[in-house]
Amino acid sequence: MRPITESNETVGEPRPSTVVARVPAETHGAHGAHVPDDYRAAFNAAHLAMAVVDPEGLVVTANDALAALLGTDAASLSEQAAADLVDLASDSRTWHAYREVLRGRRSRFRCTRRLKHPDGRSLWAEVTVAPVTPSRGVLLSIADISDRRQLQARLRHLQMHDPVTRLPNRTLFFERLTSALENSSYDDGGTGRIGLCYLDLDGFKAVNDTLGHRVGDRLLAAVAARLTECADGDGHSRGGGHLVARLGGDEFAILVEDSTGTEQLADLARSVLATVQRPFDLAGQRLSVSASIGVVERTAAGTTVNGLMQAADTTLYWAKADGKARWTLFDPERNAHRMTRQSLSSTLRPAVERGEFALEYQPLVGMADGSVRGVEALVRWNHPQFGPLAPNRFIGIAEEDGSIVQLGRWVLRTACRQARQWQLDHPGERPLFVSVNVAVRQVWDSDLVADVAEILAETGLAPHLLQLELTESAVMGSAGRPLQALQALSDMGVRIAIDDFGTGYSNLAYLSRLPVSVLKLDGSFVRGFQDEEHPNPADEVIVEALVQLAHRLGLTVTAECVETSGQAARLRRIGCDTGQGWLYSRAVTAERIAELIVVNPG
Repeated sequence: MRPITESNETVGEPRPSTVVARVPAETHGAHGAHVPDDYRAAFNAAHLAMAVVDPEGLVVTANDALAALLGTDAASLSEQAAADLVDLASDSRTWHAYREVLRGRRSRFRCTRRLKHPDGRSLWAEVTVAPVTPSRGVLLSIADISDRRQLQARLRHLQMHDPVTRLPNRTLFFERLTSALENSSYDDGGTGRIGLCYLDLDGFKAVNDTLGHRVGDRLLAAVAARLTECADGDGHSRGGGHLVARLGGDEFAILVEDSTGTEQLADLARSVLATVQRPFDLAGQRLSVSASIGVVERTAAGTTVNGLMQAADTTLYWAKADGKARWTLFDPERNAHRMTRQSLSSTLRPAVERGEFALEYQPLVGMADGSVRGVEALVRWNHPQFGPLAPNRFIGIAEEDGSIVQLGRWVLRTACRQARQWQLDHPGERPLFVSVNVAVRQVWDSDLVADVAEILAETGLAPHLLQLELTESAVMGSAGRPLQALQALSDMGVRIAIDDFGTGYSNLAYLSRLPVSVLKLDGSFVRGFQDEEHPNPADEVIVEALVQLAHRLGLTVTAECVETSGQAARLRRIGCDTGQGWLYSRAVTAERIAELIVVNPG
């Protein structure tokens, strides 16, 4: 028998099932001693291949089972080096352990060796070496464990493969991915890069729900076959192709080791997308599905399993969100924005309690005389990690997760308290009204009317000095509770303003039935006035018509984004009541507003 170099060593006491024949102390072999006939008969008749080995590692005597295993006769094995017969010298660790047993410094040792049988087949053998006390020899035994290894291999295959598609499953995929990241390098012609196509099927749930799981399983198996064809047909593939795995449900992954760049992954994703979209004919059913694919390609060095899978999962989500039936390449910048958004979302609620928010105020100026009539309160987040953040960075997040209610209540209370303080500090001047933005979710998720009444009573601010701004889309669709809340606030004396008017519903008939006091023209109308040398007559006609309509309904009009004196002149001529923009002032601190009150007396 010729040994094959592949091996697997295990050291320790033999397992209960291992047979180790012990030669008694009075047993002697080829070096002049007598071996009792009964023990010799047992030794030779044993089915376990065995040999007695002297301290130098030479075979003293071998039984017929060992001779048959090696394809020779027992007598010819005498005086041969036992280590050569079963390849114990092929690696230093095994060789050292074997020598320690021979020298009496170790109790026993066991290893596994892959050997070549004389009939040409290979077999797995478990080799055990144990001392024969009190003699100075050792007993070497060899057990054929090929059947056990084959059973283990079959069990591992079942454990590592999906029964529906016969593809590698999640466990094997992550085992292979871990190995690829640990071993990938530029050595041996490798690229040192790794790629992943992570996909799930669009519309698969509908197939399961309407046609049943049996048809669904057939569809999964058919998809798996097509994915395997795509992976095997990749012209950039090195070696045996890419690993295609089913990760669970209708999720699949194609792992590309030693990828050549994003173009290779993009080509593969296009191929997968096209092949999945072709109709499937399954047991008389013609089915059509598509796939959404997240594509990641990067240098393997420094990449972790969790990092790669997180990027793939994020990119798959983008593909779904962008409309499905498409592939999307991982974008670090987009991911950084998502991570920032997630970070803001998780810290927004406690940030109110920690006092990280502050208000700035932008003047609302009377266009006829240039005096400051009021201010709009604008919230800023002094984030400890990202620095000062404008409202457009976090208000949308607050509206999504509901924290806008808590934040909005804080803004309302702070703004009203500040407006009342200006009034107390400047009793001889006309008091400023303060305008506060309100999200429609504040109307639905809290008792806004009660909050406003409580805050006005607490701060002492007169209701007519508070203006609440809601977007046109929120106000124009108001019915039920929102409309009742707006009416109650108006009855209280609070002014209601429609922000960004002219960009949403613009339901002018409905406008007359709302308790609205002010229209704030969207900045897009005002920006149309910037080209003072070549004005667009249509812009002026539209704005003038809106202003006239508002006035006939008893409303005042505020123009946003006024940046030049030319814009201000045209808006004043048209009839706008107040203006807001950088021409007059940016949003400033409360102290700066106090100075403006003195400079611009009423």
